[in-house]
Amino acid sequence: MSTCPPFAPFFGFAGVASAMILSTVGAAFGTAKAGIGIAGLGTFKPELIMKSLIPVVMSGIIAVYGLVVSVLIAGALRPDNYSLFAGFTHLGAGLACGMTGLSAGYAIGIVGDSCVRAYVQETKVFVSMVLILIFAEVLGLYGLIIALIMNNSAISVRVEC
Repeated sequence: MSTCPPFAPFFGFAGVASAMILSTVGAAFGTAKAGIGIAGLGTFKPELIMKSLIPVVMSGIIAVYGLVVSVLIAGALRPDNYSLFAGFTHLGAGLACGMTGLSAGYAIGIVGDSCVRAYVQETKVFVSMVLILIFAEVLGLYGLIIALIMNNSAISVRVEC
């Protein structure tokens, strides 16, 4: 029996799709939710809009994490000589990046919306908002790091078919 079944690349492509789709959904949710708060802030204090765009920028970075992992996994996919181990490892890497991107985008959206609305009332909230957003962003960064480690382990283990 061959150690590289023909369906093994399916799992690698599923990892590519998971990383890109889930992290982008998280980024879109974070952008939309924080954008609602910014729109509410803009009607009361338009001069604070530029400083309030930080949650939207941080949400966009989440999608970049998914893109990086997707490109790395897709670059390692081969139609031949692609083991089942590599397929499952790439699936795990994509899910790690995608799910943490989804949760980070959700957290950034909720925190961004609430803090931007509070920023209208009290400008001292700004520093706290940035710190909380950084901690939410780190969730996605952890997923990126785990995905990179998993991708490297899939590359380093070579199975000859």
